[in-house]
Amino acid sequence: MNKNKDNLIVQLTLQFAKNIVVYCGELDKIKKYTISKQLIRSGTSIGANIWEAQNAESKNDFIHKLKISLKEAEETEYWLLVCKDLEEFPNSEKIIEELQSILRILNKIIASSKKTILIKQ
Repeated sequence: MNKNKDNLIVQLTLQFAKNIVVYCGELDKIKKYTISKQLIRSGTSIGANIWEAQNAESKNDFIHKLKISLKEAEETEYWLLVCKDLEEFPNSEKIIEELQSILRILNKIIASSKKTILIKQ
């Protein structure tokens, strides 16, 4: 049984990665390869790092992997915002909203994880 199947952030980022792959496919159809490559890397990396964090060696390692995810999410947001304002690009508003939810959850997980470390010290 997959222990990650009931984990909200794991599931959200897995679905987000799938949505990014589809969006990048749309970008490739209109020959926007450079931005597509950037988005596919950063957008799928978010969930991959969260997935890896589930087997972290320590709480600090867990936080570190989530911070990497957060950086990737912020980079992804940047590229999606670039796409949003360009007429010839596919609409990115829905996927931006999805990402903003992930960013909020990630920030909360990181903050609460840091608190538990401080409490234990």
